[in-house]
Amino acid sequence: MTPVLYACTYYFLPPTFTLYSDSNAISITVKSIECFYCCALGLWSGYVIGYTTNYYTSAEYSPVKKLADSCKQSAATNIINGLSLGFYSTAIPITCISLSIFFSFSFADMYGISLTALGMLSTISIGLTIDGYGPISDNAGGISEMCDLANARQNTDILDAAGNTTAAIGKGFAIGSACLVAVALFGAFATETNL
Repeated sequence: MTPVLYACTYYFLPPTFTLYSDSNAISITVKSIECFYCCALGLWSGYVIGYTTNYYTSAEYSPVKKLADSCKQSAATNIINGLSLGFYSTAIPITCISLSIFFSFSFADMYGISLTALGMLSTISIGLTIDGYGPISDNAGGISEMCDLANARQNTDILDAAGNTTAAIGKGFAIGSACLVAVALFGAFATETNL
């Protein structure tokens, strides 16, 4: 997607253009390469958020394995470890979104934050496809259980676990892009109301 974003900014945007606000009489000059940087920042921030979400929710990695081991001890350790793991897992996505907002604003003001959200949403078709895997595999498991297919249920449980992970990845993309869009909308509101 990165080369596609570069081609779009190179061929469809002028090399330099001016953003102008009538209310504040402020003009901002933006280069097309800065627009590419903002879009690429959003794209790769979404990748980092998706990878981090996969690491903290997939049964193949140590956080989930350690949480499963703590479940064998007692319910209290399960709750404490699960809650702390949930809090800990948000550090990288929050840092990533914060840095994306900071750098995109320095490149192209509020327009840069909007472009960063656009870059993160550029892979939304893949994200929605991934998000649909969980309910489909869960429905397959329910159907196999209603038909008393014990062996099939074991296979669909594995698919359901993978579906939960992919659903979490899709939600990570959705939350990251929603944060960026909310900042851009608030900036547009503040600009239009002269706040």
